[in-house]
Amino acid sequence: MWEIETFDYHTAGEPFRIVPALPIMIEGGTARERREFAMTGDANKIRKLLVNEPRGHADMYGGFVVPPNDPGAHFGALFWHREGFSTVCGHGTMALGTWAVRSGLVRAPDDGETDVVIDIPSGRVTARITMAEGKVREVAFHNVPSYVVARDIEVKTADFGRLRVDLAWSGALYASLPAAAAGLEVTPSNLAKVIAAGHQVAAGLAGNPATQHPLKAGFEGVFGTIFHEPMTTTGPGLRQRNVSVFADGQVARSPSGSGTAARVALLSDQGDLAEGEILENYSIIDSRFAARVVDRAGGPEGGLVVEVSGRSFPVGQGKFTLDADDELGVGFVLR
Repeated sequence: MWEIETFDYHTAGEPFRIVPALPIMIEGGTARERREFAMTGDANKIRKLLVNEPRGHADMYGGFVVPPNDPGAHFGALFWHREGFSTVCGHGTMALGTWAVRSGLVRAPDDGETDVVIDIPSGRVTARITMAEGKVREVAFHNVPSYVVARDIEVKTADFGRLRVDLAWSGALYASLPAAAAGLEVTPSNLAKVIAAGHQVAAGLAGNPATQHPLKAGFEGVFGTIFHEPMTTTGPGLRQRNVSVFADGQVARSPSGSGTAARVALLSDQGDLAEGEILENYSIIDSRFAARVVDRAGGPEGGLVVEVSGRSFPVGQGKFTLDADDELGVGFVLR
C-alpha cells in the first residue's frame, strides 16, 4: 500500500499538489529524461492516483520533486495533469518556489529576494521569492525563452468555423487567438463553449508542420489554446483577460504562467508591448499575473526571457493511500 505525502497550493486559483518524496525511483539523469520514464509504470500510476477522483478532480495539477540535473539547481520537478506529464508549468513553478522557502528547503532572509532554481523538462527556470517581514509577498517565475513560432494559421473547427491562430513557444506550444473570433467572451458562464472551442482548435492543429518543434524531439504538438480579450487600461502597458484550455479540456483557473509568457512573446513581436512594459493578464476567475520581458536569450532558438509575477498560497497537506482491496484502484475521471 502506498502512502504519499502531499502539500497542496494554489497560484491565482489554479491548484498544484506537491509531492516532495516519491515512494519509488524514477530513472533518468535529467528532468527531461525522467519525464519520459515517468509516462509509464508506477510513476504514472501515482499521477493518476493523485489527479483522479476521489483524491483529485478533472482539472487537477501537481508535480513530483525530483533530483536536479546538476548542482546548479535546488531540485527538479515533473509536472502532471489529467492527461499526463507536461513539459512546463508556470503556476506550478511559482507554487514550488513558495513551498521551498516556506518549508525551509531553501533558506531566505526575512526581507529581500531569493532565487529558487528548478530543473524542468523544457529547461532550467527560476522562482524569485520576494520576502517582507518574514513572509512571502510575491513570487516571480523566470521562464525558459519564449518566441513566436508561426502566425495566422487557419484552423477548421466543427462548431466555430474557420479560425486563425498564432503559435508561440514558452516551454510548451500555445495556440493563441482573440476570444471574439470564436464568438466567445472569457467568462465562467461560457466555460462549456470555451472548452469545446479549445478542444477543436487543438484537434484542428494536430499534425500541422508548424507544431513540430525543430530542435526538441518529443515536444511536438499544441499543449494549450489561449483565448484572449482586451481590457481597458489608462497607463502604459496592456491589460488583457485570457483563458487557457489544455490537455484535452482542462481549464486554467489562473492566467497560466507559461501561457502568459507565450502571450508576451506574441505581443512583443507585433509591437504591442514595448520593452519594460507590463502585461497585466487576468484569468477567467479574475485572478491576475503581471508579466514583462527581462532579458533576451542567445543560442539557436533565441527568444525572450519573460518574468511572470503573482502569489501562491498553501491550502492543505495530507497523506494519500491506495488500499490493496480498493476496487476503484487509482480512481476515475468524471466530467
